[in-house]
Amino acid sequence: MTTGDEGSAGPDAPVRQLYGEPFDSGFALAQEHQLAADHGAASAVYEQLLALADSVEDSPDVRFLRAHLLSDLASVRLTAPDLAGAEDAVERSRRLLDGIASEPMGPRGRQLWLEVLLKTLLSGADLLRRSGRLDEALACLDEAALRLPEFEDVEGLRASELGLNRVHLLMERGEWGRAEEHASALLSTMSEAVAEAAKESGPETAQEPGAQATARPVLETVPRLLTALGLICSSTGRYDLAEDYFTRAEDGFRALGDVGEQRTLVVHRAYTAMHRGEPDLAERLFAEAAAVFAQQERFGDLAVCEQARGYLAGLRGDVTRAADLLGSSLARFERLGAVIAAADTMLLGAQQAYDRGDIAEMKRLAQQARDAYQAREVYERCAQVDLLLAKTLEHNLNVTDHGDREPESVSTALSLALPAALALEAARYDFATAHARSQWLQLADDAMALAFRLAVRRQDQGLLFELVEHRCAGASLALDRAAASAARTGPVGPAVFPGAAVKVYGPGGRDGSAPTLGGVAADAAASAGLRVAPPPKVRMSAESGRVALQEYVAAAEFRYHRRIVDEEEVPFWVTDDLTARPVVQIRLADADDLFMAWTWAGGARGFGTGHGPADEVDRAVGALAAALPGAGDGAEGMRRAFATGALTDREAERRLARELARALWPEGLTEQIRQVAARAGRPLIRIQPSPRVAQVPWELLAVDDTGDVRLIELADVVTTAPASLRRTRVTDASTDVGTDTREADAPVTVPHGETDAVVLVLDPRVPGFRADSPLGSVLGPPGSDPELLSLVRRRLDAGAVVPSVAAPAEAFRRTDLDRDWLSGALRKRPRRLMYVGHVSGAPVEGGQSEDGTLHLCCGPGTDGLAEPVRTHRPLSAKDLLLGTLPLRADGEPGARIWPAPPRVALIGCESGGDLRFAESFGLATAMLHNGAELVTAARWPLPTSFAFHRLGGLPESVRPLTDAVLAVDAAHEDPDPVRHFTGWQRERLTRWRATGRVEHSPLLWAAMTSIVV
Repeated sequence: MTTGDEGSAGPDAPVRQLYGEPFDSGFALAQEHQLAADHGAASAVYEQLLALADSVEDSPDVRFLRAHLLSDLASVRLTAPDLAGAEDAVERSRRLLDGIASEPMGPRGRQLWLEVLLKTLLSGADLLRRSGRLDEALACLDEAALRLPEFEDVEGLRASELGLNRVHLLMERGEWGRAEEHASALLSTMSEAVAEAAKESGPETAQEPGAQATARPVLETVPRLLTALGLICSSTGRYDLAEDYFTRAEDGFRALGDVGEQRTLVVHRAYTAMHRGEPDLAERLFAEAAAVFAQQERFGDLAVCEQARGYLAGLRGDVTRAADLLGSSLARFERLGAVIAAADTMLLGAQQAYDRGDIAEMKRLAQQARDAYQAREVYERCAQVDLLLAKTLEHNLNVTDHGDREPESVSTALSLALPAALALEAARYDFATAHARSQWLQLADDAMALAFRLAVRRQDQGLLFELVEHRCAGASLALDRAAASAARTGPVGPAVFPGAAVKVYGPGGRDGSAPTLGGVAADAAASAGLRVAPPPKVRMSAESGRVALQEYVAAAEFRYHRRIVDEEEVPFWVTDDLTARPVVQIRLADADDLFMAWTWAGGARGFGTGHGPADEVDRAVGALAAALPGAGDGAEGMRRAFATGALTDREAERRLARELARALWPEGLTEQIRQVAARAGRPLIRIQPSPRVAQVPWELLAVDDTGDVRLIELADVVTTAPASLRRTRVTDASTDVGTDTREADAPVTVPHGETDAVVLVLDPRVPGFRADSPLGSVLGPPGSDPELLSLVRRRLDAGAVVPSVAAPAEAFRRTDLDRDWLSGALRKRPRRLMYVGHVSGAPVEGGQSEDGTLHLCCGPGTDGLAEPVRTHRPLSAKDLLLGTLPLRADGEPGARIWPAPPRVALIGCESGGDLRFAESFGLATAMLHNGAELVTAARWPLPTSFAFHRLGGLPESVRPLTDAVLAVDAAHEDPDPVRHFTGWQRERLTRWRATGRVEHSPLLWAAMTSIVV
């Protein structure tokens, strides 16, 4: 049974028969006014009907009629908004409903009573949310959830309404990740209801009143959910996706004839333009919306527009106009009782007061805003205030001589900035996808850069060291969804201006379900996200038990009620068989400038920090990027790298190597390496690059101003993965992986190297792609390369080879090497895996390293998490990590399906590009997670031998890629694979400097690196 508020409105709509005339027609007329955004007329109709109901002889039925009218009137007043009037209507409706709860009523009457009660509860929650009483709003929603099972919600309409209200509450708290996940789930799970509603509203039933009444509420919730998703994306930096949602929402509102919501979308788009850096467009849209809202006396929405326009006026330097607009906005919000919105205006006013030099006013407004946020447990806004105060302190330090008090002032700024920055950075763990997290981190980086600047200003080398260690610890993979959930409070806003989503809301309270989404919105809703949890604590000292940034982490968790780090600890330094000599561990972190921290072990002692200015770093990295074949450029990028790239010209490469060293490498560290080498032999450099410098070939750096001495000539170099992998990767044991019944997110224990087999996946044939196509052969026709045949023969002579072959040529271009075969081969616990073939790297701008793929022989019908490519489904890093957990209820994590042997070679284009991402969960990292101790992979796209022949003019008898394959194979057979492989690279460097011939170019050999944990 549905109530009158859900029927079709308009002059031709049938009138629902519930109470008799004039009430039924009055309900329909009021709804018509609502759709036309004439809230004053709608309120007048309800008030007239209430007066008429009061004149009727009292009875339970009349009291129910009055409760229904008051419930609908509360919705109108919320939209107006008139929060005080809405609260009065909600309270009166609830008293009347409670008063007749025990009266006798039939099944139909009971359902009507439940429906009006649910609507009143949801209106009450909306009211409490808007007035900043968030805990009370949540309690109201919880009560509605308890009542919902009693209601015959056949189409899930009230359930969707409840869900939409929860989305709005999460948005108000700033819990963007949870809000997005909840809204996307509503769209996804209700798609069948939409399809059914569409069927019922088809041509054959379009004239049936019952069908229209059923379809309309379904369709009304859809654009509201899409609007919520658009606001979430706009507030978290995903502007294209936000516009996609807004466009679809606009189409929905237009189909419904909902003029008011179409106008409100103008405000949402204005927010997107403002955050996107288009102030002129934003001003025009806000002004257009403000004129309409003023005319309609929608003073809450008008206050929102004034707040935004005041912010924009401040950006333009129009101080008087900004103060007037913000003052008007604040007054309106205070009259309406919108406490959080009023505090947001105060925060904006505080920023502008500081900009004009009125420090006393800035402090007054900021403290008032913070008090309001703290009282209502909106902790992300508290952090915004703290960041504002820290920035103002930094600015004051820049323009004022603090004398002997400067250290104290810097420490005060750090005590505000660093906990807030940690909370902001940790906010990303609420999001279900790496793309959303990467976009959020772009917004969060400004806060962390402030913390780094203040640490530099204090000349606190220990704090800088710990900042780098924490920043490099890396997120932890959370296969168990519950393990990824963060504290109740959501992300901290990235800027002083409040997010769009916490300002303007649709009235909610309409039911519906999801349409079939199109464009990027469909991808976002359907994508299986890779969930992560906070990084582990990084233990800095075994003796003291200190963990990185411990006092700042504790402050952040206390102030902002958000978990910053996991309870598990990992040491910042690990020694293993690869470090049985002097070793320097280097980690780099991006925070505007590039920051480095290093420490010595293995017989050498000491540590240090350094940083490179952002402009110098960006210039050097840009020069490197221009020399590389871009992953998305295909054949043209490779042609350019051969024709004009610095890595194929000896003199240009030398200049590039020197430029990189000047920007990225501290001279003091070079001197330390020389001293250690002279005393204890060639050291090992373990380097964890930041995303910005992840493609840098560190081996090539020319670290001597007086000569052409390269880093690889002073030390062996190996790349390290984030410390978080130490706690999530598989470990050695004799447990049978097929019978492991622990939780999905527990570290998987599998045995290593129980057979002497080597798994060789050599140029597998990709279904649907000819040998000369983009996913064709990388090694040439089987049997055409005698050195590769000799490699297979040596492995056959040394022990078992998988797949089993009678002759070496049978190992190449096979058609049976799919993911199921690979799983079976790896479950037999070989000692090595070598893959030579196609790899498709994930786009860095997408933020999802787990989308990198291997191309095996899998057909399109194979189960997996990557989209098919024509007649082939690639095996993605996401598959290797998540396995079949997202595909079926009894799924297994990837580490059980594809346990990695101790040594893995992935020789393919950008197979080691994981570290270019803020979250390293690509192919190489997946292999480490699944048990590998060392993975050799490529930093950038690799040229095949055929590319050298065609673009470099080499004869077919010269096969540089074959040489690289042989070198990796030999290194992985050596007890010290890093020393062996870097020795081969030194030999290549010597030939390159001696001859300058393209076959010795670092374009190929410098792309390869070994990655360890």
